Amino acid sequence: MGNGTAGTLLVAGTGIGRSDDAPPRLAAALAEAPVIAAEDTRRVRRLAADIGVRIAGRVVSYYDAVESARTPGLIADLLAGLDVLLVTDAGMPTVSDPGYRLVAAAAAAGVAVRVLPGPSAVTAALAVSGLPSDRFCFEGFLPRKDKERGRRLAGLAGEPRTMIFFESRRRVRATLAELAAAFGGDRAAVLCRELTKTHEEIRRGTLGELAAGVAGEAGGGEASGPVLGEITLVVAGAAEGAAQGTVAEAAAEVARRQQAGTSRRDAIAAVAAERGLSRREVYNAVVQPGLPAPP
Repeated sequence: MGNGTAGTLLVAGTGIGRSDDAPPRLAAALAEAPVIAAEDTRRVRRLAADIGVRIAGRVVSYYDAVESARTPGLIADLLAGLDVLLVTDAGMPTVSDPGYRLVAAAAAAGVAVRVLPGPSAVTAALAVSGLPSDRFCFEGFLPRKDKERGRRLAGLAGEPRTMIFFESRRRVRATLAELAAAFGGDRAAVLCRELTKTHEEIRRGTLGELAAGVAGEAGGGEASGPVLGEITLVVAGAAEGAAQGTVAEAAAEVARRQQAGTSRRDAIAAVAAERGLSRREVYNAVVQPGLPAPP
């Protein structure tokens, strides 16, 4: 993999649930790499054993908490002529997983970076969702803090592209409720759980139905029941012209977003942009709801 002087950084995808989904080239890369930077050293050794590979190189842990500290050492290895294989627990490195800092630092140092493509929960969920896939955006995990989440969701309410989110089983109930409140409960969505694994499950419905099902408020049908495991949410984009409305509706939307933690100023700006209204129109409707909109 080397290029004569410096080594090569190989960014490699692994299976997102099944070890036999690992790309065939990954077996050779695991066996040959002098250095392996792995999100979890135990998992990469288990993966190697599952696909019949013996790792001979040095395995370095490379997870979120140590990513910044470990990057300089790995760049030093690369500049010394050693190839480095970068892998995460599942799917492609850098996609809501460690790796971005190392790839950016390698590129800045003039080190060759190559990719070994493989499975990704993002494209797997999009493909199986049945929602429009010609244009989509990946939003990863929403911010944890309520105020930041509110701002992010407010900014995405008028997004026309299909949106893909990652979420933990602990937060999926709250997230579905927040998505339904921000985008409307009738927005189509798909919840993908444990993709490619033994208990893979695809739930289809509206955001309202999925939120109610996960909360245990509705029985029967695809949208109901508890959710466990790795979760990817695919949400339809806003329909063309769906964000348009009267200033009264805009004022109500501002109030709802304020209750969700967004500041009044940010909520007015976002709602005005989404509904094709001026900020002054929306502001007046918020602070003086009884007055007619300006001409």
